[in-house]
Amino acid sequence: MAGTTAAAPMDIDAAAPPPPPPGAAAKGKAPLSAGGRAAPWVEKYRPQSLADVAAHRDIVDVVDRLTNENRLPHLLLYGPPGTGKTSTILAVARKLYGSQYSNMILELNASDERGIGVVRQQIQDFAGARSLSFGARPSVKLVLLDEADAMTKDAQFALRRVIEKYTRSTRFALICNHVNKIIPALQSRCTRFRFAPLDGSHVRERLQHIIKSEGLSVDEGGLTALVRLSNGDMRKALNILQATHMASQHMTEEAVYLCTGNPMPEDIERIAFWLLNEPFSTSFKYISDMKMRKGLALVDIIREVTMFVFKIQMPSDVRVKLINDLADIEYRLSFACNDKVQLGALISTFTVARTAMVAAAS
Repeated sequence: MAGTTAAAPMDIDAAAPPPPPPGAAAKGKAPLSAGGRAAPWVEKYRPQSLADVAAHRDIVDVVDRLTNENRLPHLLLYGPPGTGKTSTILAVARKLYGSQYSNMILELNASDERGIGVVRQQIQDFAGARSLSFGARPSVKLVLLDEADAMTKDAQFALRRVIEKYTRSTRFALICNHVNKIIPALQSRCTRFRFAPLDGSHVRERLQHIIKSEGLSVDEGGLTALVRLSNGDMRKALNILQATHMASQHMTEEAVYLCTGNPMPEDIERIAFWLLNEPFSTSFKYISDMKMRKGLALVDIIREVTMFVFKIQMPSDVRVKLINDLADIEYRLSFACNDKVQLGALISTFTVARTAMVAAAS
């Protein structure tokens, strides 16, 4: 691939991937053999090839084709955590280099080593060194910068010139959660791929494979709770699954919610009923007792109650005011404000909303 110039930048924004076609469940099921049962499942079941990646087949197919045609450009992979960005580029590296993987790739976590000195020394030395090619064609090296959005601006500007200088011999892959923190000069030098949160069907399929491989006892309610709490984050889903397994041999919906500390759906329905029907003092007592008995965090209650508000019927102006007030309470809780005061504010907000709904009905 020596002698090629950088590919023209393109921007591919992948929507949430569709459910997998029938018969595709057998792909990507090879667990990592090293580490055994002691390994974290996030690493044990990390995809080892592009065929193993659970979702984003459109992006994976484009990258696979570019790799096969020896036309891999500089890459910028961005999106929420746990959506397969790092796994995809590591699978590309394994396909490109095989047994020479460790010699041909420089992997840095830019949130730890993010200064201009790393760009001028470590990265530039690696990119400038001549690579030994044992194949029929010379291979380019790969520099992988994970969490690149944590790099300082000076480091990003220095990296811009390094990318230009060593394009013939090195490809750069930048991975980040927030693309707006990458300077435009770097974005324009890379082909951009957005990794959307995983579809629930892909998360469920992968969890079912791991449950079968590990011989776990998980009922349908527990699996649904895992998918719901993951919010499209495969890493989070695996961590919850492993933590719940260590706490309970038989994983039910209640066991999953107890392990994570999230309020159960029926608890949220009960809280919403109190907020919409009971007097202030009664609601305060009932919700405080439930928080104490089940160890719930007020911020989690507010987050779930907000989602519940979207589902119930009420005048649009009342809903707008209610959501805005809930957002203010959540914001104040992020600054460690007193829980009892904010719980009172939550009940007061619903009391005002109830009064407005009664007035609108009459």
